[in-house]
Amino acid sequence: MMDFPTPNQSQTPRQPWAGQNGWSPAAPPGPLCNPLPSFQHFNLGSPSDQTPCYNHPQASHPDPQGDLTPCPSRNGAPQGPQYAHSPDQSAQRIIPDVSSTIPAASQGKNLPPCSLPLRGSQPMQPCRPRQMSLYSPGSPYQAVSAPFQPPYMPQGLLNGPQSPHQNHPPLYPPLFGQCEPQSPQCVAQPALEGAHMGSSGGYTHDLASPTSPIIQQQQQQQQQPQWALAARSTGAVNESVPSAPARDSSVTPQSPSSESRYGLDPELLPSVVKVMAEDRAEWEGKVFVSEPFSRLPPLATTSCVVEDRGNASPSAIRSTSYCVPCEGQTALLSRLPLGALVTPLVKQNAGEKPLPLCKETECVVGCGWCGASMCPAMAWQDCGQRFCCPFCGKLSEVLWQHYQPTKGVEGVRVDKDKRPELSMGSYEMLSSQKGEAAALLLAIDVSGSALRGGHLEFVTQQIHLLLSSLNREHGDSWSDVRVGLMTYDSRIHLYDLSPALSRPHMLVITETQDLQLPVREGLLVSLRDGISSIDSVLQLIPQLTADCVDSAGVPMELPIRAGLALLQGLSCPGKLLVFHSAPLIETGLTNSSSGFFGTSKPKSIFQPSEPAVSLAKECVRQGCGVHLFVLSQQDVGGAWPGHIPYLTGGALHTYGHLQGEMDRERFSSDLQRVVETDTGYRAELRIFVSKDLRVSGCYGLFVPGPSPGHVTMATLDRWTTLAVELAHSRALDETRGVAIQLVLSYSIQTGERRTRVHTLSLRCSHQLQDAFRHYQAQTLLTFYCKKMYCAVLERPLQELREELQTEVTEALASYRKHCCSASVSAGQLVLPQYLRALPVYINSLRKSEVLLPGLRSSVHQRLQQRCQVLSMDTCSTATHFYPLLLPLPLALDSSNPWSPEGALRCSAASLEPRGLYLVHAPLTLLLWVGTQVPACTLVELFNTSCFSSLPSGETKLPVLENPLSISVRLLINSLNSEAACSRKLWVVKQGDTCEEALQRHLVEDKSPNGGASYADFLYHLHVNSVRLLQ
Repeated sequence: MMDFPTPNQSQTPRQPWAGQNGWSPAAPPGPLCNPLPSFQHFNLGSPSDQTPCYNHPQASHPDPQGDLTPCPSRNGAPQGPQYAHSPDQSAQRIIPDVSSTIPAASQGKNLPPCSLPLRGSQPMQPCRPRQMSLYSPGSPYQAVSAPFQPPYMPQGLLNGPQSPHQNHPPLYPPLFGQCEPQSPQCVAQPALEGAHMGSSGGYTHDLASPTSPIIQQQQQQQQQPQWALAARSTGAVNESVPSAPARDSSVTPQSPSSESRYGLDPELLPSVVKVMAEDRAEWEGKVFVSEPFSRLPPLATTSCVVEDRGNASPSAIRSTSYCVPCEGQTALLSRLPLGALVTPLVKQNAGEKPLPLCKETECVVGCGWCGASMCPAMAWQDCGQRFCCPFCGKLSEVLWQHYQPTKGVEGVRVDKDKRPELSMGSYEMLSSQKGEAAALLLAIDVSGSALRGGHLEFVTQQIHLLLSSLNREHGDSWSDVRVGLMTYDSRIHLYDLSPALSRPHMLVITETQDLQLPVREGLLVSLRDGISSIDSVLQLIPQLTADCVDSAGVPMELPIRAGLALLQGLSCPGKLLVFHSAPLIETGLTNSSSGFFGTSKPKSIFQPSEPAVSLAKECVRQGCGVHLFVLSQQDVGGAWPGHIPYLTGGALHTYGHLQGEMDRERFSSDLQRVVETDTGYRAELRIFVSKDLRVSGCYGLFVPGPSPGHVTMATLDRWTTLAVELAHSRALDETRGVAIQLVLSYSIQTGERRTRVHTLSLRCSHQLQDAFRHYQAQTLLTFYCKKMYCAVLERPLQELREELQTEVTEALASYRKHCCSASVSAGQLVLPQYLRALPVYINSLRKSEVLLPGLRSSVHQRLQQRCQVLSMDTCSTATHFYPLLLPLPLALDSSNPWSPEGALRCSAASLEPRGLYLVHAPLTLLLWVGTQVPACTLVELFNTSCFSSLPSGETKLPVLENPLSISVRLLINSLNSEAACSRKLWVVKQGDTCEEALQRHLVEDKSPNGGASYADFLYHLHVNSVRLLQ
C-alpha cells in the first residue's frame, strides 16, 4: 500500500536551520552566483531565515525526505558522451552534467555559497549554476574543514506540506502531491556537456541542470502546475491539486514521481541493472578462482561457480573491501565501513564441489593460544615444526602425529594438497562427541477461537500429510527424527505417544503460572515408531476441542514456555512449531514495569520487552528455534508476537483466515519449507581477525552477547547472514595482508556435532585509492542495512537516515579530494567504479518502510519487514532494495523457446501501457498489466479478454495449455523456489487502486511516503560533497 505525507500537520515555528528533508547547512551564505547552492537550499521546507547554524540543537522527528529544493541553473546544449583519461590511462564515461552558471572570470575560483532571499525581498535574477559532472577519484576526509552534521527538524515542518496560511510562504517546492508552478521559460532541459578530467579507475558522470523554478514560484504562486497527482493515488494532502493540462493522447502520461526537480534525465544516471548486466556478462557461466589476495569477486546477484583454492567463497564471507587500508587513519578517511558479511551455513551453488568433511582428530590442530582453526593463512616455520598464527601472532607447536616437513624452511607442507585444512578456505570437521538428536515439537491451538475459525481440521491434515511424506520418502534421515505433539488453550495438553501403549495418553496441565511438565520418553518418539499414534491423535484433535475451555485469548508465551520445558526435560534441541489461532493477549511477557514507559533508555517501537528477551535467551541455551504460524487476522493494537521467533532463528508466518485456496497453498509450502530446511542447532560462532584488527560490532538477528566476536544462536539456516564490523588497533603489515576466519560449531538433525571453518585472506595497501577500488555497492548496502536495522532499537530513525546520507556524502568528498586529478570541475559527479549503484541503493534504504514509515504501514508490518530483511543474504538484500522489473512477452510461439529478458530500471517510465511486467523481490511478486495489452494476451494468460473484468489483487494464474501461460508460470515457480519464504502473486492493473502496491517498489522515483527520487538524491549527494571541500 502507498504511503503519503501526513496531512494537516500542525505548524511549528521555524528555526533558522530548519528544513524538511535533513539536507543540512554546512556553509554560510554568500554571493548569488555560486557554482553550487548552499545546503539550506536543498531542504524540503523553506526556513524563515536563511542564516545557517553549525551547532544545532537536535530533536528526533521523522522527515519525509522527499522533495528537494532546486537551485538556479541554465540549459545547455547536448553533447555526446565523452571519456576522460586519468594519469593511469583509465577511461571513464562522462554523463551529462549540471551546466555551469559561473562567469568565465570566476571559473576555477573558490566562490562563497549563494543564498536565496525570501519572497518580499529585493528582486533576484537567476544566476547560472556551475557545471556538475560525475567523476571517480578518492579523497580523504582529513582536509574537510567542518564536520557534516545534519540538523533535526521540528515535527510541524517534517510531516506534511506547508500551510498556505502561514506568514512566510514556502520558499521551496512543495511535497509530493502538491502543486509546483513553473513558467514556460523555466522548463528544465538537460544538457550534455563534457570536460576532460583525471581519475583512477573511477566512474565520471555529468548531471543535467534545469532552470530553477524558484523565482517563478515565488512570483506566480497561483499558476497552474505542470502536473497533478495521479487519480489512483488516494493519499490526502493539505492543498488541493489542480488538474493537469491536457496532453496529447498519443503521449504516455508520466507520473509526477518519475520527474526530477532539477531536470536530470534518469536514463543518463548510473544504472543498477546495467551494472548487474555487465557483471553477468563478465562472470556468468564462468569459474571464479578464490585464492588468497584474489581480486574482486562477482556480484552476489551473478550466478557463478566458485573454485576454492585457499580462500572461502564470497557466498560464505564477503568483505566490504578486498583491499584493506594499512593504517586506521586511512580507513577513517575513506568514510566507508570496514567489515565483512558472513553466511556460515551457505549452500554450495550448482556445479561447485561440496565442502570436504574430515574427522576432527585427523585434522592438524589449530592455534593453541587464541583457538583459531588451521587454515592456509598459517605461516610455517622451522621446516614445519611450528607455525605462526596470523590472528594472535604467536607460535604453536605441531603435534608429532600431524607433523609433515615443508618445502624449504618456511615453505608449504608437502601434504598440503591432501589436507583440506591446509589448502582450502572452507572445510568442515566432524566431532567425535555426539549429542542428542534434534526434535520436532508441534503445538496446536485448540481454543474456542480455533474451533470456530475452522482451522484445526486443515492444520492437522497438513501435518499428517507432511509427516507421512517424510517417513515414506526421505528414508532413515527423517524416520529417526523424534516428534512430539502438544495442544493448548488456557491449559497444556501433552500426549504420550509411546509404541508400548495400546493408545496415546493425554496429560492435562492446568497450572500454567509455575509450569512444571512431567518428563516421559513417550512425549517424544521417533517418526518411524510413532507414526500411527501421531496419526490417531491428529484425527482426534478437532473432536476434542468441543470440551475445551473457550477463552478470550491465549498468552503467546504459554506454548513456547511449555515446549521449551519439554525440550529441557529431555535434554535435546529442536524446532518448536506453534499453530496459533486465538487472539493474542498481553501478559507479564509484554507488559512489565520495566517496559516502554518504565525505563530511561531510548524508546523504540522495535525494542522487544525484557521478558521476551529473557525467554529468547533460554531458547538459545537449549537450541530451541520457534516458528510461529498465526492462522487468523490479529488486532493491530496488540503486542507483536515475532520477537521470540526471530531471535531464536525461527520466523513468524501470518495468514488471513486460511479459508482461501491461495492462503492454504502458502501455508502448506511454508510448513514444508520450515520442517525440511537444513538447520544448525546450538550454534556457536567465533570470529577471528588479524592481530592488528579487532571486531568492533556484529549485526543480525540474534541475542547480543558480551563480545561481538562471539555469537550464540539457537538455530540458523543457509540464509542466515550477519554483518561484522572491523576496526584497526594498529597499523597492518602490507606484506602479510589480512586474514578473517569464521568458526561455526553446531549440531545437525541427527545430533552430530560439527565445526565449519571459513577463512578469507585479503591484501593491504597504504593507498586510499586501492581501498576505494575494491568496494562493491551491494556489499555496502547489505552492511548498512544490517547495521541501521539493528540501530533502530536504540536510536531515532531520523538520526539514522541522516547518518546514512552523511557517510555517503563524506565518502564521495573523500574520494573526490584524494583520488581525483585537479582537472575535475566542481560540476562533475565522481564515483568509484564499483560504487556507481551505491547512491540508488542508499536512497532506497533511507526511504524504506522501516526507516521512513508511511501513513498506511502498520507497526506490525514494519517489525515484520525489519526482521525478514535482517536475516537476508547479500543477493536477497540487493534485490529487496532494488527489485527486478522483468518484461514479459505478449505472445509466444511453441517452436521458439522464450528466455527472460534483462531487467529494466525500477521507474514508472519503464512501464508501457502495452506491456506486461513482473516485479520480483524476496518478499513480493507483482504482475503489472497495462491498459493497452492485447485481448489475445489476456485470454492466453488470464482466460479473459476484457481488461476491466480482469481481477486485481492476490491471484493465482489459471493453468492454461499455451506457450505464454506455461512460460510465465514456469518463471514464477522458478523465482519462488529461490525465495526464503512463499509469496503471494499480486496482479496490478494500470490505473487501479491496487497499483499503490507497485509504486513503493519503483525505487528510482519519488516515494509516496516522502522519499526523494534517485536523481534528486544523487544531485544532492554531489552538491553536498563538493561543498564539504570548499
